[in-house]
Amino acid sequence: MILVDTALQRRASEGRPIRIGVVGAGFMARGVVLQVALSVPGMRVAAVANRTLETARRAYREAGQDEMRTVETVDQLEAAIERGVPAVTDDPLLLCRAEGIDAVVEITGTIEQAARVALEAIAHGKHVVLMNAEVDGTIGPILKVHADRAGVVLTSADGDQPGVMMNLYRFVKGIGVKPVLCGNIKGLHDPYRNPTTQEGFAKQWGQNPAMVTSFADGTKISFENAIVANGTGMRVAKRGMHGPTVPAGTPIQQAVELYPLDDLLEGPGIVDYVVGAMPGPGVYVLGTHDHPQQRHYLDLYKLGKGPLYCFYTPYHLCHFEVPNTVARAALFGDAALAAAGAPCVEVVATAKTDLEAGAVIDGLGCYMTYGLAENADTARQQNLLPIGLVEGCRLKRSIARDEVLTFDDVELPPGRLCDRLWREQMDLFFPQYVNAEANLETS
Repeated sequence: MILVDTALQRRASEGRPIRIGVVGAGFMARGVVLQVALSVPGMRVAAVANRTLETARRAYREAGQDEMRTVETVDQLEAAIERGVPAVTDDPLLLCRAEGIDAVVEITGTIEQAARVALEAIAHGKHVVLMNAEVDGTIGPILKVHADRAGVVLTSADGDQPGVMMNLYRFVKGIGVKPVLCGNIKGLHDPYRNPTTQEGFAKQWGQNPAMVTSFADGTKISFENAIVANGTGMRVAKRGMHGPTVPAGTPIQQAVELYPLDDLLEGPGIVDYVVGAMPGPGVYVLGTHDHPQQRHYLDLYKLGKGPLYCFYTPYHLCHFEVPNTVARAALFGDAALAAAGAPCVEVVATAKTDLEAGAVIDGLGCYMTYGLAENADTARQQNLLPIGLVEGCRLKRSIARDEVLTFDDVELPPGRLCDRLWREQMDLFFPQYVNAEANLETS
């Protein structure tokens, strides 16, 4: 959005920066703090919340800011904001409640904590930017309902591939081409990867091994494509998507040949991915046009003769682009990507290895489960367990490797907000399916 730079410059010249609170201080969150400090006039990170205060302080120090205040109450945080002193806290809800925060950026990769932060921020009139496809792909539609009621923006972030896909989707649609596939370019997909196999890569880049594993085992791409589907009304052609693998370096323009044409042209279109194509890790949209003269122009402009035309963005720059999302929300009331209504695609829990009855399931990107994208109506008909709710569940029976879990297979941990929000989401959008609701009620 080219309007953003001018609007931010105006806020800078007026001395009225957008004040954001960042929840999380990991690799990506520290990048956001650095980007705002170095390159974004008209915006400042007023506070960083993290479980470990020293890591929150590290985020500011890496951005060249050594003066900061540790706060424990809303009053202390508001006083720091008023004086322009960066604040750190281990209580993210302070950022949600403080008058001086305009938007909260959630970057933890959690489900339960992120749900609590998002709901509290919405309740206090804050825009919420999620650099967290996991919570968005699990309960994003109901959080969007709450945000709409409160008159604030809930959005996924530019920079992450879903936001970049949605930008490209909007561009393609805006020039009169009908998008029929939104796609993600991956370099690796192996559902059996785990934090041990990914430890070296994670250490090399200073990242969390579980997060890196979720990239490799397909959980992350399933979440990313699910939220694009939920924002566009698209679906998956089959459980897990097609996900073709091509020889390394294959030009992404050849994606027009990789998918069954009927899957693309019948219905609302699909989300999918390809492994090995270039330029990675970019995104692509395949579209069609029904006007012969416009098809002639598209051929002239080197997009081919159709019926499919490939548009692509050759990169996604993660934290570099997040401030643009904040500005779009705070200054223009525009979401980069948000659920358009009922869930279209869910991410369902699938056994990564043989699992024994009585076992307590670990978290995303760990040793026990991986995620597969499935159409939401199918997932509800079959009572499938969203992987976003899987952590801490106790298995009632043994599960074979690659078997998809259902609500009937597990006992859910008691008292979780994410379960209550998921049930509210089902009550609103899928009231005809009662099995999962009954399970949640008795857990």
